[in-house]
Amino acid sequence: MRAGTSGRREPVRSPFPVSRSPLSNGFTLLEMLAVIILIGIAIVAVSISVTQGLASARVNAASSELAGALRATRTQAIVRAQAQNFDVDIRTNTYRDAKQHVVRLPRGVRLSITSAKEDQPDAHTGRIRFFPDGSSTGGRITLQSGQRQWHVNVSWLTGAVSVVTQ
Repeated sequence: MRAGTSGRREPVRSPFPVSRSPLSNGFTLLEMLAVIILIGIAIVAVSISVTQGLASARVNAASSELAGALRATRTQAIVRAQAQNFDVDIRTNTYRDAKQHVVRLPRGVRLSITSAKEDQPDAHTGRIRFFPDGSSTGGRITLQSGQRQWHVNVSWLTGAVSVVTQ
């Protein structure tokens, strides 16, 4: 104890005023609404991102399947020693695989083809022909979803198939 004190301690005072009213405990309605709105905005942002990612994955898978079907058609031409056609219908967003099954692309995917004019059976069907030596008429099939594009390229000289994303 210090000299001159009576042995009694004085309570420590806070520099901030302390209010004991019941209204000061908890959060206001406005604060609660602000937090709920911020959580809602975050959920919307995340769901949009996830949805776009899923759509991109679907188109990526479709382009890989399309490339696989083109490779299978080339293989059939070599094995059977006769030319094989790979037809793409841009009106219905479909193509015929090596087994002549019609394959439909996912919703929201736009399809286009650049191929030899002589190999187009009609205005909405493009064709890439593969020959017994493995070569082809060549071409490019484009799948588009939103601003993204996937190009499935077929080399005319070798018949090699590649997928390029843009």
